[in-house]
Amino acid sequence: METNKIGIPMEGLAQLSREAAAQGAVLLKNEDGLLPLTADDTVAVFGRTQIDYYRSGTGSGGAVNVPYTTNLLAGLKEALSQNLNGKLAKVYEDWVREHPFDNGGGGWAAEPWYQQEMSLTDSVVKEAAEESGKALVIIGRTAGEDKDYADEPGSYRLTQAEEDMLYQVCRHFEKVAVVFNVSNIMDMSWVEEERFAGHLKALLYVWHGGIEGGNAAADVLTGRVTPSGKLSDTIAWSLADYPSTQGYGDKVKSVYKEDIYVGYRYFETFCPQKVQFPFGYGLSYTDFAIVVEGGCIAEENGVKYVEITAEVTNTGDLYSGREVVQVYLEAPQGKLGRPARELVGFQKTKLLACHERETVRVRIPMERLAAYDDAGLTGFRSCYVLEEGEYRFHVGSSVRGTVKAFLCGEGQRSMEALELPQTVPFLKLEEAAAPEEAFERLRPGQRKADGTYEAAYEPVPVRTVDIAKRIRERLPRDIPMTGDKGIRFKDVKAGNSTPEQFIAQLSEKELAEIVRGEGMCSAKVTPGTAAAFGGVSDSLLGYGLPVGCAADGPSGIRMDTGAKATQVPIGTLLACSFDTEMVETLFELQGQELVRNEIDTLLGPGINIHRNPLNGRNFEYFSEDPLLTGRMAAATVRGIGRNGGVGTVKHYACNNQETARHSVNAVVSERALREIYLKGFELAVKEGHAGSIMTAYNAVNGRWSASSYDLNTTLLRREWGFDGIVMTDWWSQMNDVEKGGEPTIKDTRSMVRSQNDIFMVVNNNGAELNANGDNTIASLAAGTLTLGELQRCALNIVRFLLKAPASEREYRAPEIRKLSPASVRETAGRQLVQEGESLTVPIQEICGDELSGRKEFSVQVTRTGVYDLKVRMMSLNSDRAQMVCQASMDSTVISTFQLNGTSGNYVLQKIARVEIEAGQYELSLKFISPGIQIDWMEFTLCGN
Repeated sequence: METNKIGIPMEGLAQLSREAAAQGAVLLKNEDGLLPLTADDTVAVFGRTQIDYYRSGTGSGGAVNVPYTTNLLAGLKEALSQNLNGKLAKVYEDWVREHPFDNGGGGWAAEPWYQQEMSLTDSVVKEAAEESGKALVIIGRTAGEDKDYADEPGSYRLTQAEEDMLYQVCRHFEKVAVVFNVSNIMDMSWVEEERFAGHLKALLYVWHGGIEGGNAAADVLTGRVTPSGKLSDTIAWSLADYPSTQGYGDKVKSVYKEDIYVGYRYFETFCPQKVQFPFGYGLSYTDFAIVVEGGCIAEENGVKYVEITAEVTNTGDLYSGREVVQVYLEAPQGKLGRPARELVGFQKTKLLACHERETVRVRIPMERLAAYDDAGLTGFRSCYVLEEGEYRFHVGSSVRGTVKAFLCGEGQRSMEALELPQTVPFLKLEEAAAPEEAFERLRPGQRKADGTYEAAYEPVPVRTVDIAKRIRERLPRDIPMTGDKGIRFKDVKAGNSTPEQFIAQLSEKELAEIVRGEGMCSAKVTPGTAAAFGGVSDSLLGYGLPVGCAADGPSGIRMDTGAKATQVPIGTLLACSFDTEMVETLFELQGQELVRNEIDTLLGPGINIHRNPLNGRNFEYFSEDPLLTGRMAAATVRGIGRNGGVGTVKHYACNNQETARHSVNAVVSERALREIYLKGFELAVKEGHAGSIMTAYNAVNGRWSASSYDLNTTLLRREWGFDGIVMTDWWSQMNDVEKGGEPTIKDTRSMVRSQNDIFMVVNNNGAELNANGDNTIASLAAGTLTLGELQRCALNIVRFLLKAPASEREYRAPEIRKLSPASVRETAGRQLVQEGESLTVPIQEICGDELSGRKEFSVQVTRTGVYDLKVRMMSLNSDRAQMVCQASMDSTVISTFQLNGTSGNYVLQKIARVEIEAGQYELSLKFISPGIQIDWMEFTLCGN
């Protein structure tokens, strides 16, 4: 173990992040060769985001403490030197210094999605135009957990100040490029407005590039890297054009009426004219020719597939570059109805020099051509089928820029399509997670003269399965309890005992403890991380059960102590690269950083579908397309896993809005679940061999994800073959696994019965105390939960830990800090003296409610001994807000403790145990994130 390297970023990861960030940049427009910027150009840069550059979104997916940051202005200064308009840059630097970044006070989900922009005078812009021939305008947006975008200025739309800036710049410059340092796609309809015509010549999405995002953007703008990214989402002319917008953000129920017609599947089928920039689209500084050489149908190891071969040539004379060969399926409409186009394969070329060629082969398993029949319309209900008719393949560089691929038939006969004379049942399954309430879903109706379809609707099949019966028929057998037989975890690790023999020793109380995780900022694992799980009680530790560690991600390791880590690019950017090999390599190094910090699983990748552009958490996720999502997810978990770490794939399933994410019920057909919203998870399991899944906060068809038997057992384990652990999201609710109904945080009986293995999280040191008052033990006694079900979850956890880095670490009990007073000191603030066996620090009495920054107190300890430090505190925020404070004595950190919002109710926590020598100390509280209100802290001699 490299314990001395905890908090030291992994060598080479920042540079690799820079390369990855550049690969995901998407060039949407580049008239007159405005980009790249060359040594002959003089450039003026507008927009404060050139300095306050966004490296990630907010919330748990972006809270990485980095050793340094980069911004676009610094990157351009290094690349362009004297060609950059320094006078204008100084104007912005001075203005930003006087108008600092607004983080909304630092509270959870409080940061605004945009920053105040400097008003431009005509004279400033005119002077810049006299000195510079080209202008860059930088538009910045962030987004994040617990707060969606809105269809309003400063969020999905431009602010008035941004519009004014663009107008002013276009009035004075003939060559203007707009650079989008954003987390999600945003409204682009203004691009075609008359007032910008003839001036606004280039558009470049650089997204959020992580720690090296500023330098990576400069690399692309200056031609060090030729852009090769492709849109992972469709940009429509209007937000209203997305079929999911109607009803989006409902706090009770979200009905997925558009069904499988998400993103380009909808637009290409029904209304292509509503698309401004199509899925898969992206320009380069060079040109490519894609010549489809043909396709064939083959078989390998019993698996049939279609293989498409294309030759890609860089036809340009100036720049090397990379191209993405994309293959789309046009399936017969049949009885089920199909989208006009479905992405079924893609491959990115190597870096091609001018006039260099590469032959690309895209292999497409036949199962990707099938559709799921959840209604029995084909005669094969609950089955993936290939309906009779012609299956055509379209190959190109976007969903629009394609040509037909001809297939090689019998006798080398060239065929325009793969023709099936009759419907073929491809994969027989069983109904799972179907909706409980009736609604109508979209499907293609009459075909119009232009080849698109009228919108029609059909009733969605509702659930026919008796969940209670399904559970009863598939109950695991109880493992006879043996009591302690002396079998320890190391014996199982060595192969001398089985996991079942180990689990047989555990009592009901110990089994209930093992399905509780502790956090955040547990002292049992790497400080400041999200959770400890496994050996979280004294009894479990006595069996040698390791303590696993989970840390927030997916764009880097979150350690709330301030320990440093590398922030990698956001998921959307990585998906736009269409480069699974690069992503796997990036996360292989990320996995090394994970293991170096003694962390077993990174809570990522996030892989929910971009159902709508307003989802505040889209930046963590990949795409509107399930295949692109799944292949990126598989690459990510494979990369992390190469060094023993594990990626926890989240949020399973349908976390497609942040508004009311803990209470909304996603009402969606089984077909849409299987083909769209669960497909990425399936690919992460089957192709990426994922070892950990996190369930979502929301309900799916009436069952909260953490207590959905069909999601966690029928599909994930029985159908896909998953053999890892399933954890809840932090402080999730569950509802009755058989009956549904209202959710509660205490229904771990339904969690365990569904085979969601771990509840994340109870308070630190709360697992053996049942700090949340869950119903696991009571349910065993009542017979509503079987011993075998609880043992099954315990086995999943033990098997996970056997393969995790934790199994190789020697457990170190939380250190009892030994404190000695400084020989000389000046008192800071009020001095408090110990009386008797405890010392109370009345913080609210001294400081009031407003606690931020650093607070210091002088305390006099009169008795040497070991003390427990307890804190009575509360927060006015909701229970999803997360706040952190660090307590130190004489500059020695004794605890980093975390609090969720308590809605104004005080709670008492034991946060540390310290050995203190009598004397005078300075107690310091550093509020890493605001919102905690502390009533008092108390040092109590142990045993009292």
